[in-house]
Amino acid sequence: MPFHDLQSFIAALDAAGELVRITHPVSIHLELCEIADRVSKMPGGGKALLFEHALLRDGSRSAYPVAINLFGSYRRMGMSLGVESLDEVGARITQMMDLKVPDGFLNKLSLLPRLLEIAKFPPRVKSGRAPSQEVVWQGDEIDLDKLPIITCWPEDGGPFITLTMVTSKDPKRGIRNVGMYRVQQMDKRSVAMHWQRHKVGAAHWREMAERGEKMPVCIVVGADPASVYSASAPLPPNIDEYLFAGFLRKEPVKLVKAITCDLDVPWDAEFVIEGEIDPAEALVTEGPFGDHTGFYSEADLYPLVHVKAVTMKRNAVYGTTIVGRPPMEDFYLGHATERIFLPLLKLTTPEIVDYHMPAEGIFHNLVFVSIDKQYPGHAYKVMNALWGAGLMSLAKVLVVVDKEVNVRNPQEAWWVALNNIDPERDTRFTMGPVDVLDHAARAFTYGSKMGIDATRKWPEEGFTRDWPKVIEMDDATKRRVDAMWDKLGIDGGRGTGDGR
Repeated sequence: MPFHDLQSFIAALDAAGELVRITHPVSIHLELCEIADRVSKMPGGGKALLFEHALLRDGSRSAYPVAINLFGSYRRMGMSLGVESLDEVGARITQMMDLKVPDGFLNKLSLLPRLLEIAKFPPRVKSGRAPSQEVVWQGDEIDLDKLPIITCWPEDGGPFITLTMVTSKDPKRGIRNVGMYRVQQMDKRSVAMHWQRHKVGAAHWREMAERGEKMPVCIVVGADPASVYSASAPLPPNIDEYLFAGFLRKEPVKLVKAITCDLDVPWDAEFVIEGEIDPAEALVTEGPFGDHTGFYSEADLYPLVHVKAVTMKRNAVYGTTIVGRPPMEDFYLGHATERIFLPLLKLTTPEIVDYHMPAEGIFHNLVFVSIDKQYPGHAYKVMNALWGAGLMSLAKVLVVVDKEVNVRNPQEAWWVALNNIDPERDTRFTMGPVDVLDHAARAFTYGSKMGIDATRKWPEEGFTRDWPKVIEMDDATKRRVDAMWDKLGIDGGRGTGDGR
């Protein structure tokens, strides 16, 4: 059964031994972040944490426990989506994309279950007072200081809401978007919305500003894990995040109308901050912010959101996350995207076997790609295809290797790449868009990228020497050593016999 809210997911993590409950008083100002940072850098991502005695900035005890690092391991990320391996989700996507109509009546009937599965996914808006609206603050009751909004790093511009699902609507077509954007608390009744220029929410805001209309926005904090993940996923603008969440959890997401506007929010959300942006108002300074690059991003101007209502469950839990020097929780959310969207990448570039973005590359700085090389220059064709594919266009360094290389093991990928390249011959540079957080780029959002062809070189590519074989032990010897291993008295497992 899928998780219907954040608390059922937390309970499952607790039962699985994946959660640590912390009863000692911990301040939401820096202390909570420091603890979560140390835990997230433990082997395998550490445990999820539930701070049951969080201290607000005035020293009083928060009425709401704080959960963090919920998605911060391969196992917990899989649990959140109900799978043992995230590749299972990619396999479902592959199957659903392969909907070629077969010959014969009986074969056509075999498509029905898959088509019916698709029909089950659209979100369903229910009427009535939802659990997410059991408690409602409006007018003078609104006080964001009562929420355990954390200050992550010493030079941050203020407290930030980090694990968000920000809901907006296209004013022309009425299409909903749900994105994960950081939100800075400005005072008791206002926040600053950090949406970068290429984000869909920012496009909605620009369109509303051109029309001179106030923009409603809902900031959801804590929902079912499939919906939380979907808000972070790089979906096309016309794909509803709640539709995708329904696909992931194999059950429609239940929604309810917000209290103050015509936006839909999760029925079982922990908190919903309903607000409004006035395009006639001046932008406000948001930031600095200790970002996922491991460096502070500079302060900049962003729209101010006036809070019109705060709704919540009676026993709400505040879900949050931190970003900073990797690895952290966001790496595992990014890893899910890597695994889930591989089939979609293969649609346009079918020669791709696998790809991996290691934690140290913070998603866009380093991408390993293995390909089924078919012709000279194939690696460069793949580089250009990837640099033209959505957010992959921001990739700073692409390293292309042959199909048998395990790119999910950065040590192996680098070992092969550094052995296979002649730096001058095999490196290409190009210009293009870069991530807005790339402080090393020569201009804001514009800079260079590097592609490295680390595949075996063919004669047509100018390589006329013999290409050496990889050192490998024969299978018969491996089997004999396997049989005697337990008698050798060597601690630490069997190893692999190949130095890894």
